[in-house]
Amino acid sequence: QVQLAESGGGLVQTGDSLTLSCAASGGTFSSYAMGWFRQAPGKDREFVAAKSWGGGMTYYSDSVKDRFTISRDNAKNTDRAILQMNNLKPEDPAVYYCAAIREMYFNGYFYQPDYDYWGQGTQVTVSS
Repeated sequence: QVQLAESGGGLVQTGDSLTLSCAASGGTFSSYAMGWFRQAPGKDREFVAAKSWGGGMTYYSDSVKDRFTISRDNAKNTDRAILQMNNLKPEDPAVYYCAAIREMYFNGYFYQPDYDYWGQGTQVTVSS
């Protein structure tokens, strides 16, 4: 069974950095793009970043552009999506989710219903 598992969340201070990792297992994710989303308390889940399988296309929300970096690790027997978060701000705390979308639908990278697989989420907390 295909599974995505996030890790790396935690408590940091404003201005700190944090790296989230999403490990894929139970299947092959070739031809799948990966995305990160987040949901803060009382708010809808929102798009954060996405990267195509080959890495040729990358997208960020305006709120994280120039601070966050998404990358893929497609080495043999490994498929991970990494979200490097720098200069964390008070508006960044949320549960962060990784998700996988078939490459053919990647033009809709921000459209959550098109994503086939989701992780359970990891909490990011930022203290001032």
